[in-house]
Amino acid sequence: MVDPAVVLTERVQAAIRSALGPDFADVDPIIRPSQFADYQANAALALAQRVGRPPRELASEIAGHLDAGQVCRSVEVSGPGFLNLTLRDDWIGMATSELAGEDRLGVPRQSRQVVPIDYSAPNVAKEMHVGHLRTTVVGDALARTLEHLGHQVIRQNHIGDWGTPFGMLIEYLLDVGEGSAEAKLLEDDPNAFYQAARRQFDSSPEFATRARVRVVALQGGDSETLRLWRELVDRSRRYFNRVYAALDITLIDADLAGESTHNAELAQICDELETKGLARVDEGALCVFLPGFTGREGKPVPLIIRKSDGGYGYGTTDLATIRHRVRDLHADRVLYVIGAPQHLHLTMVWETARRAGWLPDDVEVVHVQIGNVLGADGKLLRTRSGAPVPLMSLVGEAVERAGVVVSQLRPELGAAEQAAIARDVGVGAVKYADLSVAHDTEYVFDYDRMLALHGNTGPYLQYAVARLRSLFSRAGLDVGHATHAVGIREPAERALALALLGFGSVVAQVGDLLEPHRLCGYLFELAQTFTTFYEQCPVLKAEGPVRESRLALCALTLRVLGQGLDLLGVPAPARM
Repeated sequence: MVDPAVVLTERVQAAIRSALGPDFADVDPIIRPSQFADYQANAALALAQRVGRPPRELASEIAGHLDAGQVCRSVEVSGPGFLNLTLRDDWIGMATSELAGEDRLGVPRQSRQVVPIDYSAPNVAKEMHVGHLRTTVVGDALARTLEHLGHQVIRQNHIGDWGTPFGMLIEYLLDVGEGSAEAKLLEDDPNAFYQAARRQFDSSPEFATRARVRVVALQGGDSETLRLWRELVDRSRRYFNRVYAALDITLIDADLAGESTHNAELAQICDELETKGLARVDEGALCVFLPGFTGREGKPVPLIIRKSDGGYGYGTTDLATIRHRVRDLHADRVLYVIGAPQHLHLTMVWETARRAGWLPDDVEVVHVQIGNVLGADGKLLRTRSGAPVPLMSLVGEAVERAGVVVSQLRPELGAAEQAAIARDVGVGAVKYADLSVAHDTEYVFDYDRMLALHGNTGPYLQYAVARLRSLFSRAGLDVGHATHAVGIREPAERALALALLGFGSVVAQVGDLLEPHRLCGYLFELAQTFTTFYEQCPVLKAEGPVRESRLALCALTLRVLGQGLDLLGVPAPARM
């Protein structure tokens, strides 16, 4: 990796070891960007008390042992004990040229882990709405990024495909006919099908009785009932796939891991928890009471494993799921990309699983908490009727608005190309707006802001990519042929090269911290830095080695922006 921060960390760490001995070999040199130099090392301030010496004196000794002449133009002690580190321009050029020659653009291959990621998780026979946007988009970006870092990602789409409503849904399917237009609603407008079934259930005692009988048949494994249940799931699967295709989501049928997956194991889960003394019957329900989990008035909060009517709930299926992911999938790290309100439930499930011996201490489980999407009024985004906004209509309006802008700005393009660009811009705007804020915070859904061609938006980055492609088209040069060595002559060239050198570390940080917004922030700053470079450093009008060097910088910028957007799942149209 040619990230200057990584190179300087290794050099300063070696200097600390030389100055203070092997006991200090693993001390973090605390390399940070500096307004007075390119970077600063702050380790002397942290070490001063430990070694009993003034920090400036310690910083001077570390500087004396620092072997950085080929990397740094100057090393200066400043303030109370900072080491200011200014890089050599020729080293920056060499490192940038080296980066341009790498297929991975400085992104490391990390030690491989098996990482199941639980995300999206819509319900069968129900429409995906705005509440599914963030889990789907954030989860997919993490899956893409972790795969690129070398991990074995196992996507787990834990759909809601079981429960008492299926008796009602199966009976309604039988009433309308499996080949009817009403049944087709499951693939096009599942809420309409569900609501019609609910109206029939509420208004017809005879239908309600049949639905309850059908639930018993479903839970008892009746073959015809299971066939009808699978028909419901299959039709919903086709609907889900249509949404995923519209959003460029990588989930496929093989990733489905519904609530029904572990039905055969639930009784055994309950028996084992009872045998181990972890679960007991309370008011007719089998519950786990964990130390430290209390509610109002200090009353213990139960994790219900089996309800008083003998049915199983989310606690049981979630325990079976984490056991499967550890035992059968051999997970090293398990991510749950779901809403923040589920944190207490997940924590109780994981603690129960650990006590039962199903979740070893060396397996990391992480709740990637998802915040809400708000409307302009600061409340949960809903339709005028108060229902959650359907996801397809939300994306469709973004594409429609983008289409209006594209037709105004590029009237010379054909209708098909305008539509393709509008689709990429609209979808990219929605996804980037979601990813560019921390996943555990709320944000206001605003079409005008997310579709703007300026600021930290998807269209701004897409435009930067399109402008770079246009530059190479005008140059009559294939991007892959812009391989000249990079030379640093101007401050704007230097700033762009330094920004490019940080790409790999940012991607690694996203994988470690599970925060895609860090990559968004990096790409936005890179695009801004490129804009400054483009304004101050003529490319096509330059001549000789200067022109070749700047074209190489442009090519590398295009590749980094393209790779970064791809990791986020944001499309990059060839032109805008």
